Amino acid sequence: MFSKELYESAKNIWDSYYEHPFVKGIGDGSLQKEKFKFYIIQDYLYLLEYAKLFALGVIKSKTENDMKKFASLTDGILNSEMGIHRIYMKKLRINELDISNANPTLDNISYTSYMLSASHCGDIKEIAVAALSCMWSYKMIGDNLKKLYSSNNNFYQEWIDCYCSERYAELTKWNIELVEKYCQNITSAEKEHLKSIFINCSIYESKFWDMSYKGKL
Repeated sequence: MFSKELYESAKNIWDSYYEHPFVKGIGDGSLQKEKFKFYIIQDYLYLLEYAKLFALGVIKSKTENDMKKFASLTDGILNSEMGIHRIYMKKLRINELDISNANPTLDNISYTSYMLSASHCGDIKEIAVAALSCMWSYKMIGDNLKKLYSSNNNFYQEWIDCYCSERYAELTKWNIELVEKYCQNITSAEKEHLKSIFINCSIYESKFWDMSYKGKL
């Protein structure tokens, strides 16, 4: 499976997520709320751009079913995954004005610009692979934190539960299946090209955790 090749190509990067102080702080509940507040705002801005990735999938789809699924995913990101952000916006007293006045960090802009550029220049393959790094790694992080930590007293438990939920697992499964569907019988050169996108997006994910922990624009 090509998705397994993608995972293996970035495994060392993904393994580092589990040891990151921001991620571990979510797991054991020790993360400073101000750091998480900064993250929630930046991730909200990130997801607005991430949704555009799936909207682009609607444009570049070749079948009605794929168009419908990409449209559903766009809606899902804006109205479902954003749901966990809105929960914590309320808890952390972040209002809509705070979001509208916030500026994305340079790392945030660079990451989303890279994903969208790779997808604009490519087709469904590039879109599927660019989206997968974020979606799949969050599921892995959610599953890992659920296994290691579980406490109703953890301020971040709802965040963990969101990313290890059955619904999120289904979204990730769809993304993996999309990669497998469109990456059959691709050339070695195409494989290396797509792996580079996956690895770069994985590095950007690491930088996003760093940025969130440092709380810097």
